[in-house]
Amino acid sequence: MKKIIVLLLAVALTACSTPVTPTQPPVAAVVEPSATPVVVVQTVVVEASPAPTDVPPPTVVPPTVAPVVVTVVVEATQPAPAVTADGNAPIALDVALGKGVFTNMTMSGNAFTLRCAPRDITFNITTTNADIIDVVFYYRIVDFKRLYPKEWKAFGKMVADGSGNFTLTFTGEDVHPDWRIDGSWFEFQFVGLAKSGNVVDQSEKIEELVKYTYDCP
Repeated sequence: MKKIIVLLLAVALTACSTPVTPTQPPVAAVVEPSATPVVVVQTVVVEASPAPTDVPPPTVVPPTVAPVVVTVVVEATQPAPAVTADGNAPIALDVALGKGVFTNMTMSGNAFTLRCAPRDITFNITTTNADIIDVVFYYRIVDFKRLYPKEWKAFGKMVADGSGNFTLTFTGEDVHPDWRIDGSWFEFQFVGLAKSGNVVDQSEKIEELVKYTYDCP
């Protein structure tokens, strides 16, 4: 046992006396240049072109607006008589002037005179009202400027045929001498009477449709 211990101590002393060889630093490996090329891959983002099926939207064309036509109707204060192609045909009066009492109202013209042709004018009317036995014709004269209107005057009864038809011819001389105005309106009205003489109904006052003059208009 003692021999083993002595032997171990000898070995230990020998090891301590042996100089330590310095450790050499590692030598870096030298990279030899290689003949193999280096490939660098770079990603480039390219914007895609429109597909052939992509069609640009159509240009919106504003709708054409049609012009607005405004028709203005001006009502006359007095309905004008109907104009006929035949100069000798009677002129029909507006049925509204009869107020539903008289219909088929006509006159032979729209002017007459005191001393020139035409010197008279004829009126014809019809009524379906069985209570109307007679019709009295009223008239008045008014200057064109309506500054000196005369009073309404009863001229007389119209001629009846017993079937609801009445007629009357009025001449230029029938205008009262004190009422004659050269260049005036001859205005008139039809008044229906019962057998008793009482007024049943009447037409409108028909104004500014007939001219009255001394000489040829």
